Amino acid sequence: MKALSIRQPWAWLIVRPDITDPSERARAFAAEEIKPLENRDWEGCPGWRQFRGPFKIHASIGMTKSEYDFCQRFISEFTNIKLPTFDELPRGGIVGQSVIYDCVKESLSNWFMGDYALLLRDTKPLPFQKFKGALGFFEVP
Repeated sequence: MKALSIRQPWAWLIVRPDITDPSERARAFAAEEIKPLENRDWEGCPGWRQFRGPFKIHASIGMTKSEYDFCQRFISEFTNIKLPTFDELPRGGIVGQSVIYDCVKESLSNWFMGDYALLLRDTKPLPFQKFKGALGFFEVP
């Protein structure tokens, strides 16, 4: 299966392991309390915009305090989501799974930052599994 590394806390916002009830997850996804897309601006990774299907979400090992603070400020503009603390966010492994169903250049979602957005559905958290990440899509067991 393919995987994609996503920096924290964005990976946590996509997976939202704090919401476990299926009906509550559906409500939260519809209300965009679960991040419904992943922003990308890659130009040097052939074929990534054409990929559709299931993939695993890898939480990158790297995250700076300024990245964490930026995300916290960004989400406070349109939601009341409370992030885990900087040290509580798992890094350097698989944290979830989702399905990419489209890639767009424009979106009305508050989460869209351009240049492209991979649109996600059927996202679910998985138990943390330590795994080395890579740039672009990469294979995982």
